[in-house]
Amino acid sequence: MSGNGAPRVKRFEEQRWILDNLIQTVGVEWDQPRVAYMSAPGGLEAMGDFRAAAARIAKYADVDREFMAAARRRQAKAEALEKEGRTVAARESYFIASLLWATARWPIHEANARLLDLEVKMNQCYAKFIAFSTRPIERVEVPFGNQFLPAYLHLPENAKPGAPVPVVITSQGMDGCKETGASIYGDKLLERGIAVFAMDGPGQGECFSRRVLVNEDNHKDAVAAAIDYLAARPEIDTGKIGYRGTSFASYFGTVAAAALGDRLKACAVYAVCHEPGASTIFNVASPTFKMRFMYMAGYTDEDKFDKFMPKLDLRPIAHKITCPYLCVAGGDDELSPIEHTYDLLERITAPKKLVVYEGARHAIGPVPSVALGENPHNLISDWFVDRFAGKLMASEKVYMDALGRATVTPY
Repeated sequence: MSGNGAPRVKRFEEQRWILDNLIQTVGVEWDQPRVAYMSAPGGLEAMGDFRAAAARIAKYADVDREFMAAARRRQAKAEALEKEGRTVAARESYFIASLLWATARWPIHEANARLLDLEVKMNQCYAKFIAFSTRPIERVEVPFGNQFLPAYLHLPENAKPGAPVPVVITSQGMDGCKETGASIYGDKLLERGIAVFAMDGPGQGECFSRRVLVNEDNHKDAVAAAIDYLAARPEIDTGKIGYRGTSFASYFGTVAAAALGDRLKACAVYAVCHEPGASTIFNVASPTFKMRFMYMAGYTDEDKFDKFMPKLDLRPIAHKITCPYLCVAGGDDELSPIEHTYDLLERITAPKKLVVYEGARHAIGPVPSVALGENPHNLISDWFVDRFAGKLMASEKVYMDALGRATVTPY
């Protein structure tokens, strides 16, 4: 980073040498399974590219360079396949290349020429993926004040004219982006006949570089803008619009659910950030989290950001939620201690379901409770199917233990 407009985080500057040694010791996933969740939408072939790039990373400064190199190789492969007329293989490689370009952006915490160039390449590859896709996908720009929020509308492959389908607006966390909002094959929502509206909200993805800044509650306006857009689409059943938020979007989605009433049919959050003031993720976890969110919110001065942090509090608005609310969390979440999620759910009076996986950390990764219990992504997707079908919902807590056994307790 040049330092122009980039956030200054004391812990990052003082502990950079520790971070580099940590990466050299344990690898690029020192804080989160970023390689896993960024490659997952592309399947096993994408995982190979991502793991190969990760193996070459020995320090923080290597991250963008190695993922850029992997993206260039994969894009060249896609272009060669396209010239040979092998459009299915080309489609897959363009999608993987887009994910790699997107991942290369992650360690860049300012809107410099390097970041903007990566986004151009990311968008070019994703556009090629759309061109060769067999399911309807459309890039859209959602009006948001005097700015725009980029998004992709994915329709199920079997969608028929004149037969509107339900839709789930999806949003990722600080590090995620709309490109990971729907899998290339076997997407959990699309396979169930539900459209996916994958959007970059304020501060996220391309909004990070566009300087569409995030604050404590403007994702409610972003989701409202998305609903307004979707209401004008004849392919969408406007009475069946839901929201799924991952990681910090669990905070954003809860804000939206509290503000939008029955405009949302259902809200599901996963890998949660519910701690009032977000002190753990910003002051205890890797300093990269704080550095990134500061730029998302337009702060360069850490002291000023510290005064902003207490505004990140869902407790005062929890009672305003009226739509069914599903929360899936790790019992050992290291970024948002689970007691804050228990407290938040007690404050929600709408129909609610809390599912906690024993031993799972923030990303709800491969621990016994997840491997042996119900797949959390199937759980979330089937929950949306039931909500859109109008099925009644009992308010309950579910604890998935290390043997995959679910203990259910009513609220």
